[in-house]
Amino acid sequence: MPTGFPRGLTVLAQVLRDRERMKVTRKGIGADVVGEAGAHFRVWAPDCSRVEVVLEVGGAARALMSEGNGYYAGMVDQAGPGALYRYRLDGAGPLYPDPASRFQPEGPHGPSQIVDPGAFSWTDHEWRGVTREGQVIYEMHIGTFTKEGTWQAAARELPELASLGVTLLEVMPVADFPGAFGWGYDGVNMFAPTRLYGRPDDFRAFVDTAHALNLGVILDVVYNHFGPDGNYLTRFAKAYFSAQTSEWGDAINFDGPDAGPVRDFFLANAAAWIAEYHLDGLRLDATQQIFDASPTHILAEIAHVVRAAGGRRRTYLVAENEPQHARLVRSPETGGYGLDALWNDDFHHAAAVALTGHNEAYYSDYRGQPQEFISAAKWGFLYQGQRYSWQKARRGQAALDLEPSNFVTFLENHDQVANSGRGERMRLRTSPGRYRALTALLLLGPATPMLFQGQEFGATSPFFYFADHNVELARLVRAGRCQFLSQFASLAESDGLGRVPDPHAPDTFTRCKLRGEERRSYPEAVALHRDLLRLRREDPAFRAPKRRMMDGAVLGPDAFLLRFFAAEGDRLLLVNLGRDLKLSEAPEPLLAPPHDGVWKMLWSSADWRYGGSGHAPVESDEGVWLIPGEAAVVLAPSGG
Repeated sequence: MPTGFPRGLTVLAQVLRDRERMKVTRKGIGADVVGEAGAHFRVWAPDCSRVEVVLEVGGAARALMSEGNGYYAGMVDQAGPGALYRYRLDGAGPLYPDPASRFQPEGPHGPSQIVDPGAFSWTDHEWRGVTREGQVIYEMHIGTFTKEGTWQAAARELPELASLGVTLLEVMPVADFPGAFGWGYDGVNMFAPTRLYGRPDDFRAFVDTAHALNLGVILDVVYNHFGPDGNYLTRFAKAYFSAQTSEWGDAINFDGPDAGPVRDFFLANAAAWIAEYHLDGLRLDATQQIFDASPTHILAEIAHVVRAAGGRRRTYLVAENEPQHARLVRSPETGGYGLDALWNDDFHHAAAVALTGHNEAYYSDYRGQPQEFISAAKWGFLYQGQRYSWQKARRGQAALDLEPSNFVTFLENHDQVANSGRGERMRLRTSPGRYRALTALLLLGPATPMLFQGQEFGATSPFFYFADHNVELARLVRAGRCQFLSQFASLAESDGLGRVPDPHAPDTFTRCKLRGEERRSYPEAVALHRDLLRLRREDPAFRAPKRRMMDGAVLGPDAFLLRFFAAEGDRLLLVNLGRDLKLSEAPEPLLAPPHDGVWKMLWSSADWRYGGSGHAPVESDEGVWLIPGEAAVVLAPSGG
C-alpha cells in the first residue's frame, strides 16, 4: 500500500460508512474528510497510468490506487479541512485541480481546497422544501444583486423579498469560472461555488437564511457544456466530451463510449447541491443542448437523484427548453422525465411584442394580441407542434394536458433583458399603463410567475452580457455576441451593435448592479407587486388555478378577459392594452355575473397608488361596460 495510506479496521470501517453516504451525494468522487483519519480522494482518470495527490503544504505526492475501472482512490492521512491540493497525472507535468473540487479559493487555475460539508450548523431542520404549486420565482445574479456582490450582502435583502410575496429564489449559476465577473454559464468547476461571492459556507448560510424566511432556493446549473477557460477535464478523460457540438462548444458525452462515469459525475453534482447545500431544486439550462439517446435520458436520472437527495424535503425542477418539449414534465410512467416546470418563452415573446410594438428576429411569429394571452393562460405554450416560420420548422409538442403550474411565465429574465442590446428593463421600453397591466396578467395568471431581480421595484440599472475572459477569448466572445444580436435588424441597421457594451469591460459589469437606493425610490412599483402577490396568495380564485378552471374571451383589438372559476366566487381579470373601450352591448357569457348579481371592483392597475390616474366603475347601472385603456382590473361578484 502506498505511503500515506492509514491502516486499521477502525479507519477502514469509517471509510466504508462515508463512502456509503457519498453514494447518495457525490458517488465518492472528490476529497472527503474522514473524521480524524484524514481525507479520502477519488477521481476518474482512465486516460492516466498514475494519479497522485500533491498537498500544497509539504508538496509530497501520495499515489492513489487504481480500482481497475478508470477510477483512482485512496486515503491521505495528512489531509484535512482547509488543505490545498492538486493532482499529478502520469508522474510528471503540471498539477491540475480536482474535477470534483468543492472549492477553488484562487479560481479554476489554482489548487483545490478540502471542504467538510458537514461542518456547517444548519437551523432549517423543520424545512420541508417546496411544491410545484403556489410558487412565485425570483431570478437573481449574486454578483449584481447588491453593490457588494456577495452571499452575505444578498442574504440581508431577503426579508424584503419574503415580505413582497416571493416564495422561491432562482440563483444564476455559481460553478466557478475564471475572471472577476461573469454570468456563470461558462463554469468549469461544477462542484465548487465561485470564490467571487464568498466561501461555500457563505452559500449555505444564504440558503439557511432563506429557509428561515420561508423562501426556497434553487440553483441554475449548466449541464450542456463546460466553459472554454480553466477546463482541465480532458487531462483526466477525453471521454467527458462527445463528438457532437453544442451551441457553446463540445457537447457532454451522455450516451457514447465510457459515458457511464460521465453520467455519474453529473448525477453526483445534481445530488450534491441538494444534499450539501440544502437547495430545494435546480433550474436546468438549455436542455435542448443536452444530447442523450440512452434508454433512460440523463434528465430523467437527474430528476430521480434530486428527489432521492432531497429525502423528506420536496424538491422542484424547472428546465429551459427552447423547442418546448412537453415530455420533460410528464411523469416517467408516461414516458416523461419527471421535471416540474418549463420556462414559457411564448408568453414572454407575445408580451414583449405587445409592450414594445416590435416583432423582429425570434419575435417574428408573435403579434402581441389578446388571443395569444388567452391561449397562453389556458394552454401554456402557443406553439405545440405548429410551423414556426422564424426557424422554418415545426416547434413544440402537444401540451394541452399539462397543468398551469407546469409553466413558468415572465416579462423579464437575464437573457431577454440583455438581448435588447442596451440591456434595458422592459418597463423602460413601453408605457407605464401597459406595463402595469401586463404585470397584473403575469402575477395573477394561472402559470407560475417569475420576476427578474429589481423588477419588483422598477430598477433602472441595465443588465448586459458580461464575462471577464482573457484577451483573445474576450475578443471572440464580443464578436460572437454581436453576431447573435445582428438578428435584430433594429440593432444591426442603426449601428446599434457598435454601442453594445464590451462584455469584458469591468464597467459593463458594475453598471448592472442593482442600486440600493432604488429599492426605496419607487414605492408605486413595490406597492403594485406586493398587492398583486397578496391577491394571488389570499384569493382562492388566483391561489392555485387548475386546468379548465379558467376561460377567456377577446373583447376588442387590444382587450380581453380571463374568468377564474372558484367555489368561493368567480373573478374577472380584464386587460386592455389599448385605448378606453366602451361596450354598450356585451354578448359575451363570460362577462355575466354569477347568480344574477353584479360585478364590483376588487382591484385596478390604474389606482393612483401605483402611479395610475385613478379608475371609474367598469360596468354602469345601464349595463354599459367601460374598460379603461392601458389598464387591468379585477372584478368580483357582489358579496364575493
